[in-house]
Amino acid sequence: MLVQNLSGIICAEAKTTVTCEGGSAYLSCDGGLIKVLEANYGRTDNTTCASGRPANQISNTHCFRETSLHTMSARCDGSKSCSVPAVNSVFSDPCVGTYKYLDVSYGCIPAKRSVTCENTKSVIACDTGVISVHHANYGRRDLVTCPHKFATSPDCYSPQTSSLRSRCNGRTSCQLNASNSVFSDPCQGVYKYLEVMYSSTDKPVVYCWLNGSSTVMFTVNYNSSFPT
Repeated sequence: MLVQNLSGIICAEAKTTVTCEGGSAYLSCDGGLIKVLEANYGRTDNTTCASGRPANQISNTHCFRETSLHTMSARCDGSKSCSVPAVNSVFSDPCVGTYKYLDVSYGCIPAKRSVTCENTKSVIACDTGVISVHHANYGRRDLVTCPHKFATSPDCYSPQTSSLRSRCNGRTSCQLNASNSVFSDPCQGVYKYLEVMYSSTDKPVVYCWLNGSSTVMFTVNYNSSFPT
């Protein structure tokens, strides 16, 4: 639950999930949409996911995959729920011979989600305030959204957050065109859609998530938003 304190900062406990290599991490928000805060596929201690493993598979505690946050954000940001396999084929192998795990922290933010199927147009708008885009992807992250005979792969990621921010942030409405001519084609032969996660704001809003002894903070306004 997000709680606003006296300084106007909205804070909540971050959700965390740890998944041993070979399993699948499941993230979900009962209210709001997912924003991945921190992620690492690797190993930073010798006790997590260590049961039954020989010492040589858990001794390397300096195993980091720097692109883990980008991978998780591309797959999960802006969704109500998502499942990501903790495997080398998704993250690549940062430390060969080490048994790894996927450690993720995330928050749930009160935002809207817009979906525009390929070769169609739509409009996002604010009744009050102006648009602030948090995340955007042109591709396909599931087989259910925008059903089509060519909806054949759920693993088509082409983050368009920066592009949509430049087009839409600070405006009261913004037309979206889900087209290869606008975003190029990230997965030929797959029927895609443009999904945008955004808020309406008339002043900066600061969110903070408490994750153990650390605090992750973001400011939302129409000039900048959550980093990706």
